[in-house]
Amino acid sequence: MDVGKKSEKIKLHPESFDLECSTVWSFPRRGKWATHKSDWRGNWAPEVVRNLILRYSKEGDHLLDCMIGGGTTAIEAKILNRDITCVDINEEALKRTQEVLKFKVDNKAKQRIRKCDARKMTFIKSNEIDFVLTHPPYADIIKYSDGKIKEDLSNIHDIDEFVKEMSLVAKEIYRVLKPNKYCAILIGDTRRNKMYQVISYKVMEEFTKLGFKLREDIIKKQHNCQATGFWAKRSKEYNFLLIMHEHLFIFQK
Repeated sequence: MDVGKKSEKIKLHPESFDLECSTVWSFPRRGKWATHKSDWRGNWAPEVVRNLILRYSKEGDHLLDCMIGGGTTAIEAKILNRDITCVDINEEALKRTQEVLKFKVDNKAKQRIRKCDARKMTFIKSNEIDFVLTHPPYADIIKYSDGKIKEDLSNIHDIDEFVKEMSLVAKEIYRVLKPNKYCAILIGDTRRNKMYQVISYKVMEEFTKLGFKLREDIIKKQHNCQATGFWAKRSKEYNFLLIMHEHLFIFQK
């Protein structure tokens, strides 16, 4: 679907930016350049996306975010002159992505937006994509459709079932990605009944089973999480630690 463009000028880049050079990333203040917003719960910071795009792709490359959510990846791809295919099962996410892309840039970057299940991206050719980067749900920690969309992975409570479905996403990503190119996945873990529940490394294992090589495991610090004050009190009362990090895996096909 075509994306319209607004005529007003906006600030397209952060005031200061340096590529991250370690395996620990922390962005206490989320960037607000271009049309970036933080009102889509769970969306990743534009600083993360910009770092990934600049490190693992070049201008003119074709990127894929198969769970586009609030559109952060699409904004950065457009600014940085990369073509992008934006996929989501949620029409609200797709409408949001169309809206945030309504700004002008001085390049020829193209955006392709499709409603599609990330496990069945049949409209994308094999070996078509130069770089995949995406931020999937962490099982049902944040529900994006409250059970209304059957295919929505954020409706899955059982972690092993969620990981099984993510393995199908990984299989499709492997198919569409060009040889030797990269895939970046940001994913975290959870607690249930005070016990730590691993999601990230189980998903990582599914990717490596397919033949992906793990290039990096980056620890992404979390900031400004909702209900942190409430859970800080619970942490002291019931003696468990708050999970304040995510894993950013970089795989190579």
